[in-house]
Amino acid sequence: MTYLLALDQGTSSTRSIVFDEAGGIVALAQKEITQLYPKPGWVEHDPMEIWATQLETAREAIVNAGLAATDIRAIGITNQRETTLVWNRKTGRPVYNAIVWQDRRAEPTCAALRESGMDRAILQKTGLRVDAYFSGTKLKWILDHVPDVREQARRGELAFGTVDSWLIWQLTKGQQHLTDVSNASRTMLFNVHDNQWDDELLQAMDIEPALMPQVLPSAAEFGAIHAELLGHPIPICGVAGDQQSALFGQACFTAGMAKNTYGTGCFMLMHTGTKFQTSQNGLVTTSAAQTSNQPEFAMEGSVFVAGAVVQWLRDGLNAVKRSSEIEELAQSVPDSGGVMLVPAFTGLGAPYWKPDARGTITGLTRGSTMAHIARAALESIAYQSAALLSAMSRDAVAAGSEPLAELRVDGGACVNDLLMQFQADLLGIPVLRPTMVETTALGAAYLAGLTSGVYKDKEHLSTLWRVERRFEPQLARADAQALMERWEHAVRQTCLPMS
Repeated sequence: MTYLLALDQGTSSTRSIVFDEAGGIVALAQKEITQLYPKPGWVEHDPMEIWATQLETAREAIVNAGLAATDIRAIGITNQRETTLVWNRKTGRPVYNAIVWQDRRAEPTCAALRESGMDRAILQKTGLRVDAYFSGTKLKWILDHVPDVREQARRGELAFGTVDSWLIWQLTKGQQHLTDVSNASRTMLFNVHDNQWDDELLQAMDIEPALMPQVLPSAAEFGAIHAELLGHPIPICGVAGDQQSALFGQACFTAGMAKNTYGTGCFMLMHTGTKFQTSQNGLVTTSAAQTSNQPEFAMEGSVFVAGAVVQWLRDGLNAVKRSSEIEELAQSVPDSGGVMLVPAFTGLGAPYWKPDARGTITGLTRGSTMAHIARAALESIAYQSAALLSAMSRDAVAAGSEPLAELRVDGGACVNDLLMQFQADLLGIPVLRPTMVETTALGAAYLAGLTSGVYKDKEHLSTLWRVERRFEPQLARADAQALMERWEHAVRQTCLPMS
């Protein structure tokens, strides 16, 4: 039997999963990581904790599987994207905490870039909106605000990386300073047309080119883990940012295939093949995980609050004691009774981009109960995802492509049958839940398996994908359209002017 190890470094926890060659989980280890909030709007992680938990879980997963390091053919890495680190090349020590993707401190730099007109060049070259979400302005903040760091950078003493680069550096004991195209495409510094760091963008943000890692395809040789770390050198053969890795793990390899990850938020990606397309409907363009030097792309949209609305019902309203009780409560009524819940707790993301929106509950009557609110909360996840898919379909049709034929789903909330059926009803296309919903880590394992020869090609991987349940739409399209119109009306009410 051949085994692959996926290192899955996320925002709230670090995991390591051993997969067999059929894509089944053999063993898993997980550790939470500390969230640091030094100022309002700032979010940081301790880079050394990221590294320590990743090494610890890798060792645990191998032991839990009853294996030795010599049994692992290759390692794949997937990671929280956009989180930014800078470290000393000689000591391997960070010069500052990791600035997490959620951090908003770089907004003044973004405002200056937009004011200077650089937003047009950034969109054309990277596919991204100018936003503090992405890595480039975070890196500039570190260079501008941490004492002596800019001088050290000019002397070539420092290295920049996203979490994947940081882990590769540590795993190889400083022998490799690398990233992959999917992570590089989230920096606002990378030209996705030629897969190169862009000199104009680096200069616009006053960033030394010597800081940047070398960029490889997602399926490539990224060096080997140093023998003393796990007891045997294991090649690192695949790297991808978490959402692109999930797209790959869902076997969405060709244009028109899409997945939606239902977690704290929702992330929907649609593969567009080798075609770079700028969205006219509030989405961003990103590099997909790539198995060669040929650029491949995806359209992406994100929902800020999805599964988090269930946590709010549990912890904020004390409606239930356990999140698992929400589905039963919601199913105790036949529908939401006209109640609409828009969970705009932190504004609305794609395709609306309304940072000033706030959560609302509308349609309440004397007969409304907590069960109706619970159902409306679950349905809000599907409504937001349907709005994303509608935007993607409009972009696809505008580009001369076919609208989406099916949606593959993963993430914790996709196990909710009520939610998945309502999603299919709103979309009017089948929703497919695979037998393996840990597709983020699986994508990294697949990439590593391709490079190391475990899998012949992507066609081989497609045969491993299995559907556990297929949710067919059961609602008439006119009724679904009426529901979406009510949703859009509720969204408009989230931004009413204050009296």
